[in-house]
Amino acid sequence: MTSPTDAPDRSAAAADTLRGGPRRGRVRKGFGQGVPLPLLVPALLGLAFLVLPLIALLVRTPWHSLPDQLTSPEVWQALKLSLLCATAATAVSLVIGVPLAWLLARVEFPGRGLVRALVTLPLVLPPVVGGVALLMALGRNGIVGQWLDAWFGITLPFTTTGVVIAEAFVAMPFLVISVEGTLRAADPRYEEAAATLGASRFTAFRRVTLPLIAPGIAAGAVLAWARALGEFGATITFAGNFPGRTQTMPLAVYLALQSDPEAAIALSLVLLAVSVAVLAGLRDRWMTAS
Repeated sequence: MTSPTDAPDRSAAAADTLRGGPRRGRVRKGFGQGVPLPLLVPALLGLAFLVLPLIALLVRTPWHSLPDQLTSPEVWQALKLSLLCATAATAVSLVIGVPLAWLLARVEFPGRGLVRALVTLPLVLPPVVGGVALLMALGRNGIVGQWLDAWFGITLPFTTTGVVIAEAFVAMPFLVISVEGTLRAADPRYEEAAATLGASRFTAFRRVTLPLIAPGIAAGAVLAWARALGEFGATITFAGNFPGRTQTMPLAVYLALQSDPEAAIALSLVLLAVSVAVLAGLRDRWMTAS
């Protein structure tokens, strides 16, 4: 027969079961303790494989001549063009990518899976192939570009606008994926409540949905901007490599590597610093405290 004093103990045990087990203090093990050797060794090799090239870049950086390298007119010209084009490409991605993400997340229509696959295709498509595809579509003899040239006199390849288009083509999927995921996680009942109060669907999107998904939009925009800043293959194929007009930082690195390796290392260091800054900016969203 159970005594009355056993009831609280049983209640506490039941509560622990519902919580997933009794609370325990966090056990911190030393490095390597409890980790199987067949997992630890390849993990360390993978870490070395990813980090060693970055360390080599820092070690081989010509720190004594770095100020002169980074203050040369060619570097500033390429950096200014890269920042301008990456920002413009991100703006284009926001204007057309956020509505596209909303369409994929909120609207049921035939072939939605195919559309999503096509939207994310530039993520896995080789950038050079993307540049060739842009030439076939928007080049002077492309299926759309020939009409732009004949009707409006607009030629996109080998122009600064062509750089923006190439960067937006490869960067926008990052924004769409991020915003679509945020939209799927957001509760649609807030939009439904706004609709019951008389708001149109666009008003509900503008006044309710956008504030809810603002962090996802910001994260996607930063990723798109970083991807646009580092774009090389589609840019050089569709826009060429003309200093002051289409030569961005990655193209300047490629050109400098053939004649001035120290300048190429200095330019690479700038892009590395930008990448680290982007990861630091997204840390609170993607990473959890250990």
